[in-house]
Amino acid sequence: MNQRFDAAPGFSTATRRQLLAGAAAFAVTGLAAATAKPGFAAAGAEPASYFARARNLGGVDRNVITRWAQDTWKSLVAMTDSTTGLPADYIGESITAPKRSGFTSPTNIGGYMWSTVVARELNIISASECRERLTRTLTTLAGLKHHEPSGMLYNWYDEATGEVITVWPENGNPVAPFMSSVDNGWFAAALMVVRNAEPKVAGLANTILGRMDFGIFYNKDARPGIAAGLLRGGFYDVKPPVETVQGNYLGRGPDVYYTMNHYDVTNSEPRIATYIGIALGQLPPAHYFATMRVFPDSCDWSWQEQKPAGQTRTYQGIDVFEGAYTYRGMRIVPSWGGDMFESLMPDLFVPESSWAPKAWGINHPLTVRAQREFGLDDAKYGYWGFSPASHPNGGYSEWGVDALGMSSDGYPSDVERTSVDTGFDGCRPAGNPTPAWGDGVVTPHAAFLAMEYEPREAYDNLVKIERDLGAYGAGGFFDAVAVKSGTIARRYLSLDQAMVLGAIGNVFGNNVIRRNFVQGEVEAVIKPLIEVEEFGAGLAG
Repeated sequence: MNQRFDAAPGFSTATRRQLLAGAAAFAVTGLAAATAKPGFAAAGAEPASYFARARNLGGVDRNVITRWAQDTWKSLVAMTDSTTGLPADYIGESITAPKRSGFTSPTNIGGYMWSTVVARELNIISASECRERLTRTLTTLAGLKHHEPSGMLYNWYDEATGEVITVWPENGNPVAPFMSSVDNGWFAAALMVVRNAEPKVAGLANTILGRMDFGIFYNKDARPGIAAGLLRGGFYDVKPPVETVQGNYLGRGPDVYYTMNHYDVTNSEPRIATYIGIALGQLPPAHYFATMRVFPDSCDWSWQEQKPAGQTRTYQGIDVFEGAYTYRGMRIVPSWGGDMFESLMPDLFVPESSWAPKAWGINHPLTVRAQREFGLDDAKYGYWGFSPASHPNGGYSEWGVDALGMSSDGYPSDVERTSVDTGFDGCRPAGNPTPAWGDGVVTPHAAFLAMEYEPREAYDNLVKIERDLGAYGAGGFFDAVAVKSGTIARRYLSLDQAMVLGAIGNVFGNNVIRRNFVQGEVEAVIKPLIEVEEFGAGLAG
């Protein structure tokens, strides 16, 4: 189990999700629960082809999609410093006089770069503007301070100067420079898209990518008795005022100070770093199977949301418990918090459903269906799509479908932070199996991620969010909205807007993100690795 790693009082560390939501670099673990669509095969059977369904766009108005994409791009332009080419973490409602956050991250920078490629693909900007923007950003990146032995970027930079953040702009707290495995994963993913999508900047992108070695995060001894290890959440290059582990997995350069946690589950955002590290030959392929699909079904693990069911299968010499949760007649491999981001953002880059039809090809459509059925049928919010984002009442928070997350107190779906507790059969009684839901919070980027698998349903949901809830501005969809009170988080976050454009680019731009990411070593190495697996997901009973 991942260990939660808290900073000293008055000390800011790690990623936005830890700083603002209490997750990310120090406490992300995950898998998802079980649910199927009509026509879906039962667990263990040959799955129906759902990957092709994303191209059945009947009832989706392309003009509306184009408008959404154009407006979303406007918000990203407003976030981006014209000199450095670095986007801010967020801006407020105004895109004509944007108030930028004063900080950015490798993930934000990567999101801006892949969004620039999407904007060109959708004819929102010209090919020359795309090259100019990418060249400006990559030129700045080439000169940014980074961890020399590993090539990893620090987690926070001033978007206007490119300087490493050492004092948090929002509260003046000191920040110890930190390197995050997951944030550098998203950054590297963007470089891999850019180098193939725009050959004229490939040299710059490859130079930056070429200095990155994800072996710096890889602890081969993280799971004693298992044939492969796990990734640490990250490291500091100077000892911080928090508990760490001193070491150096690369074996070159000075020691660093690792976070106490490892990323130990598969259905979570760190798998993008896993894919990249394996594809580049920096991590052993068996590492993919060393992460857990779900935690064990014994009473020692009864703190998790529910008792999983499944069987053990062996891949590359590693016994993998192919367990799943059950929800509304579906078996789903859960994520940590039951959110769309952890499950589906890696799928923006790797065509997981088509490459692993008996695993992700079942789990991703079920995850989307489960989120939709929760929002419409269980909680009766009238809307759906739940993922970490802004809080309508201020700040940032985690949002998800609690029943689809492994954490016993999972990510909430409403302002009241209502928790479901169905117990752990034979070990822990149910505490709150049928809760009354309150003011549900939906996050538009989650619905865009779902569009790959339920395009018409996601589109209709987003139309209602814009039309009936008014959660839309000059820069596209606002970050989140509480559906009963109508309270809107009237700001734009660069990562969430980049997920919107990434999803649109794949569904309406001929898989522009995927087809550029997977060229070369990714398809050659990752496709045969993941295609052999069979999840415990499918129809229950």
